[in-house]
Amino acid sequence: MKRKYIIITVVVVLVGLIVIRLASNKKKLNEKNKPVQTKNVKIPVKTATVDEQVQEISIKKTGSLAPFKEVKALATAGGTLSAVHFNLGDHVVEGQVLAITDTRLQNLDLQKAQTNAARLKSDVQTYTDLYQGQAATREKLDQVRQNYTDAVNQVNQAKKNLGDAAIKAPTSGIISAKNVEQGVAVSNGSEIATIVNLSKAKVQVNLTEAEVYQIEPGQKVIITTDVYPGKNFDGKVSFISPQADATHNYLVEIHIDNTQQSLLRSGTFVYADFSRKTRQQILTIPREALTESQKTTSVFIAQDGVARLRPVKTGLEQAGRIQIISGLQKGEQIITSGQINLKDGSPINVSK
Repeated sequence: MKRKYIIITVVVVLVGLIVIRLASNKKKLNEKNKPVQTKNVKIPVKTATVDEQVQEISIKKTGSLAPFKEVKALATAGGTLSAVHFNLGDHVVEGQVLAITDTRLQNLDLQKAQTNAARLKSDVQTYTDLYQGQAATREKLDQVRQNYTDAVNQVNQAKKNLGDAAIKAPTSGIISAKNVEQGVAVSNGSEIATIVNLSKAKVQVNLTEAEVYQIEPGQKVIITTDVYPGKNFDGKVSFISPQADATHNYLVEIHIDNTQQSLLRSGTFVYADFSRKTRQQILTIPREALTESQKTTSVFIAQDGVARLRPVKTGLEQAGRIQIISGLQKGEQIITSGQINLKDGSPINVSK
């Protein structure tokens, strides 16, 4: 019996010890899980002021030269070329005869039409006299007159066909391709030559969306090339594409005057300088202040000891500073260093 009481006592003591141990562990866990009272750590940052300055556009692009005009000289009548009056590289002027097709058939047609017209003209006079003497009807006189009018039209057509035998230069320029030789048969519309007009030239370049809104039609552009080192060619913006291509670039054409002393040939690699100063005041910030994501471009501004994230719209970049189109105001303090540790509302300490 005594042994039984001893065993019960030992069990009770062990259970008590276990309960005490569990209670102690629970207290420690509760202490550990209590929220830690931390102080607001201020993140050190550097700032800069949103400045306003005179806009200075600096856009330089590379492009290639294209001819002002490139025209095909076409045969306007079929036949065999009896004469060819040009060679590759020849300078021709608009209206100059380049080649002539055999005109024997056209001359015969013209003589036939002229003979017929002369006969009908005599008939008109004869029937007019008869009509006045009441020996012919008005209907017969009108018919003869109509026949004469048709004959005159045939004469004019025959003269045109004879004139079409002379193939003329549609523009002034240099012969860049010769497709025929004397004795070759051509049909109406056959290409006989290509003429390149280099009195002017045009430069084609592609501008980005941000760049294309900074230029305007008629704006002066300086053109340079490695072919003539140190020489500038004066250009003028003649065309700005109203629609972007698949890469979101806009085609811009620049016309320049060409000279025989410094002739620029089609395909020459050139540099187009659109740089100019304007009177427009624009807001700028250092480039490093931007925090870009896939959707928006933003900056952190320092406001009452905290960082505030603000989306902005940017423009051109120049000399490490970038234009701000919207989102900021002059004089605001933007954070330029330490943004990696910031989120909207983070406390900050501005370093001097």
